[in-house]
Amino acid sequence: MTGVDVLLLALGAVAVGAGALVVTTRHLVRAGLHLVVCLGALAGLYLVLTAELVAWVQVLIYVGAVVVLLLFAVMLTRAPIGASDDLDRPGWPAALVGGGTGLGLSALLIDAYRWSAVELPEAGTAERLGAEIFGSWVLPFELLSVLLLSALVGAVVISRPDIGSAPDRRDDGATRERPGTEAGTDGSAGGDVR
Repeated sequence: MTGVDVLLLALGAVAVGAGALVVTTRHLVRAGLHLVVCLGALAGLYLVLTAELVAWVQVLIYVGAVVVLLLFAVMLTRAPIGASDDLDRPGWPAALVGGGTGLGLSALLIDAYRWSAVELPEAGTAERLGAEIFGSWVLPFELLSVLLLSALVGAVVISRPDIGSAPDRRDDGATRERPGTEAGTDGSAGGDVR
């Protein structure tokens, strides 16, 4: 067993451990931070496998954008940050499914390669990946960016109670002031005080 094998096993253990913490923690923000560790370990695995561009794309897109988007969505929607009882689920079904999947994949890989050395292709070169991403995969790439943008806009709309609420109308058509916005009630000339 070489040093590369030990590094792969160590990074894999970190990724699996952090992934297990993501789905078992009762703190939503801590789950997002454990996800950062898991995705960072995956980027380390890509670096060890000589796919440098894929590793840095993993860091930039997933660690840098998706996790930040998740944390901002939590903050903008004012979701509970502390421990939440509704996130407490029984862990045995997930452990059973995850363990079975891990054992199945391990048996498949051991049977296919029998611990033999495999020559790695030039998978991480920027020229080949750029041709693939911006050639045949450009439409899914752009659709994903639109999806992330719409999720961010939706989080902003949900977090602002004043967007989407129509002002109250009286029977004579005039606009009724909201409570607490009348002139002089808060010592100012009017306006919403938060």
